[in-house]
Amino acid sequence: MSSFQIIVGSMLGGTEYVAEACEEQLNTLNHEVNLHLKPNFSSILKCTLEQKTNNVSTWLICTSTHGAGDFPDNIQPFIEDLKNCEQDLSTIDFMIIAVGDSSYDTFCKAGFELNKLLITKGCSNTLAIKTLDMSQDIDPEELAQLWLSQNKDLL
Repeated sequence: MSSFQIIVGSMLGGTEYVAEACEEQLNTLNHEVNLHLKPNFSSILKCTLEQKTNNVSTWLICTSTHGAGDFPDNIQPFIEDLKNCEQDLSTIDFMIIAVGDSSYDTFCKAGFELNKLLITKGCSNTLAIKTLDMSQDIDPEELAQLWLSQNKDLL
């Protein structure tokens, strides 16, 4: 059994639904899950490092892109703390579900920027970024669950 910290960046709530669907699917796959709708970097890092001693702990970050490619308001403090963190983060594994609208040229930009930032901090991505297009995908929650199910052997 692995543990997951689901970190949510959402402005209008759609990404929260995706994250909750992921929580449901990971629970079905018998993983321990903590959902963070107001992510606090210090507490998530502490929890992750404590869980790492017992089993695999992964960050699953579900974030939308807001405005001109910006992070949603609720995840901005987490991002700033991550940018300023000088601690070794090489033991942290992560996966990103980026939610956006492909009619914008900043489609899923926040997710891709966060991916780059985590890699520069030494974190390892378990899976390539999963993008969900809110203008095309009929059921993004179901697609996120399917993605986790299809990759359950890598979790």
